[in-house]
Amino acid sequence: QASPSARSFQLDYEHNCFRKDGAPFRYISGSIHYARVPRPAWRDRLLKMYMSGLSAVQVYVPWNYHETLPGVYDFTGNRDVETFLDLTAELGLLVILRPGPYICAEWEMGGLPAWLLWKSDITLRTSDPAYLAAVDSWLHILLPKIKPYLYQHGGNIISVQVENEYGSYYACDRGYLRHLLGSFRALLGSEVLLFTTDSTRAEELRCGTLQGLYATVDFGPGSNVTEAFGAQRRVEPKGPLVNSEYYTGWLDYWGEAHASTSAAWVARGLEDMLQMGASINMQVVSWQRAQPAGEYMFHGGTNFAYWSGADYKDQYKPVTTSYDYDAPLSEAGDPTEKLFAIRMVISKFQPLPVGPMPPATPKYAYGRVALRKYADLLDVLDVLCPSGPIQSQFPLTFEALKQAHGFVVYHTQLPQDVLDPATLAAPPHSICDRGYVMLQKEYQGTLERDGQTTLRVTGRAGDSLDMLLENMGRISFGANTSDFKGLLGNLSLNSRPLSNWLIYPLAIDTTVQQGWPHTALPASSSGGRVGPAFYTGTFETPGIAWDTFVKFPGWSKGLLWINGFNLGRYWTSRGPQQTLFVPGSVLHLGRPNNITVLELEEAPPTPLLLFLDQPLYNRTLGPST
Repeated sequence: QASPSARSFQLDYEHNCFRKDGAPFRYISGSIHYARVPRPAWRDRLLKMYMSGLSAVQVYVPWNYHETLPGVYDFTGNRDVETFLDLTAELGLLVILRPGPYICAEWEMGGLPAWLLWKSDITLRTSDPAYLAAVDSWLHILLPKIKPYLYQHGGNIISVQVENEYGSYYACDRGYLRHLLGSFRALLGSEVLLFTTDSTRAEELRCGTLQGLYATVDFGPGSNVTEAFGAQRRVEPKGPLVNSEYYTGWLDYWGEAHASTSAAWVARGLEDMLQMGASINMQVVSWQRAQPAGEYMFHGGTNFAYWSGADYKDQYKPVTTSYDYDAPLSEAGDPTEKLFAIRMVISKFQPLPVGPMPPATPKYAYGRVALRKYADLLDVLDVLCPSGPIQSQFPLTFEALKQAHGFVVYHTQLPQDVLDPATLAAPPHSICDRGYVMLQKEYQGTLERDGQTTLRVTGRAGDSLDMLLENMGRISFGANTSDFKGLLGNLSLNSRPLSNWLIYPLAIDTTVQQGWPHTALPASSSGGRVGPAFYTGTFETPGIAWDTFVKFPGWSKGLLWINGFNLGRYWTSRGPQQTLFVPGSVLHLGRPNNITVLELEEAPPTPLLLFLDQPLYNRTLGPST
């Protein structure tokens, strides 16, 4: 190791390479998102990445994960990014840091905090003064924490990305990029290598690059490597060729087939890039055209709680809870065939670390756990919204209510008798994202963004009408990340607008984390299985707390908490994901594990969960399952 005063990581435009401490250098890196991996598993995942032959990891910092409210910061527990960086250094891994402020990553709102939308006319990812003020405030908190970890200061961060794939965003605001460049330089210093990442499309490279930021590209194994790097050469005629996101797999959307990418295909593309780099011999690491390869993702992890984002591609496409990504390390952190194929390719170009690959983490099938219905959601609004409802003539958005995630109940009454079926309708694009409709507390059906927006109902004047509105995750990639949630327009009955709403922002997670409903007195509930309701149960582990997967036989859609930890959404009726990953670190030893399920549509006649030792997707389920 060079002394801090001698340490450097620089671009060599003359020899088209990076130079680390003066010597030609290239990295082979992989992406891992600490926010998607339970903290107790960080070391295991990083060690497996190191033993795969990677020299670096690529790390996003999600702004909204750390600044949950304006000026309220959290760097504790699973959000302790400094401890994560310490672990990477301890294991001998370099770091390519991607602090945003926008990161995409299929993460809720691309990492931007939902509270930015409290100012409803804000223009995100531009020179809008309100947006820049929030960005500057955040960077002045984050970047001073990062600066000691820079390679030049004795740390292991070799480069820092500014923004992310900005060329794909409609605004094309170069003043915004210049502002970010100035902020990063002021807070991190003049020596750190700053870069951008964009696709290989000429228009995106035009809008996403800026002098003073080294331009890199991203593409997957199906691309023509020569053409792809040719696109980078058009904006960076000299310097190292860099694929910042070489896609090892792909994400899943609810309602679509499980994505998978051939291990052989991924390995072949990687080898093509590495072969283009060699000029003299591998041991000397002297390259005329050095291609650092960034594997995205090397380990995907899980979108726990409400952190999964959504894409907008002609329609709203929410991302599944699992972020397995068909990556070399599975969602549970297990080495796959793809990992060993990549490891074999890397071994042709550089020595692998000595020692065995750590094994898969142990799994346990805890079996069947019976649940019982605790209460219908509408019967426990006093518990879930202790401050009481907000009165409004017309519906208010989540943002107007300052509710970032989860659920809001909109309550009103029928203004007149409706003896013949009438049309309850929402204006186009006003249900964001799913509305569960109850009349006199009886479930009527669901209204959905880019889907069904009308129901036929009957009732009497004064009958209660409730809609439980679910936020399925804000858009992280698409035309615009200003994705307001809730009931964005007024419901109408036979074209007559409804009014006089009572609006309940629900604090379900806070309530469940405090032990409810397991510590509460038993609630009296109807025996019905249809409509939003809570179900509870307990199970004990047989002396071990190993990772497991929960299957939901006969359930429709909802959320699962174990011991107050929100494991995310299930949607078995739509798929492809059929199980939720449960890290062993959330389980208790020697005392009962409390299960809470919020089922939104319809529970099975015999409510139970099935704990398995492997995940399931629709494509793996046969008729006999």
